Amino acid sequence: MTGEVEMKNNQVRSMHPQKFAMWLFLVSVIMIFVSLSSAYIVKKGVGEWVYIDFPSLFQWTTLVIIASSVSMHFAYIAAKRNNIKNIRIGLAITALLAVVFIVGQLRAWGQLVEDGHYFVGNPAGSFIYVFTGLHVIHLVGAIVFLGIVLGKAFRYQVHSKSMVRIEMCTTFWHFLGGLWLYLYLFLIVNN
Repeated sequence: MTGEVEMKNNQVRSMHPQKFAMWLFLVSVIMIFVSLSSAYIVKKGVGEWVYIDFPSLFQWTTLVIIASSVSMHFAYIAAKRNNIKNIRIGLAITALLAVVFIVGQLRAWGQLVEDGHYFVGNPAGSFIYVFTGLHVIHLVGAIVFLGIVLGKAFRYQVHSKSMVRIEMCTTFWHFLGGLWLYLYLFLIVNN
């Protein structure tokens, strides 16, 4: 009995190396957006700032990204329950919603241009393009990852005994959803 207790006390807690790498990546993404948020506030304090009426599509894309988090979580729960059909459905819906989100963001940029706000010009407009553009770039990477996991699901490699990929994908997806909510609220509050 004493040997068992000693073994438990000496066990090292570890994390899957790929998960650890993903968390390091997420921390670096947080640092990028915190730096940009800080630069936004500093630049706004300098002056020459214009008020921007945000594209209405940002509201819709916010709802789309929330829905995609729900569908991603649906796929994750399905994996825990070994429901292969629902894993595939959840991942496919998530991918579709991601594409809808990106198209919505591009159309929102079109609305900004129609309102006379360009990437080059007033810093207020430039920051919106940088924030949303970087988010879209990260989302494209997440879609690639999602496609890999979906492919694994079609080969029966995503299930309750093989959760690492879908756990990572779900974490990344929820992170990007939370990041978009932060960006959207940050831009509205600090406009």
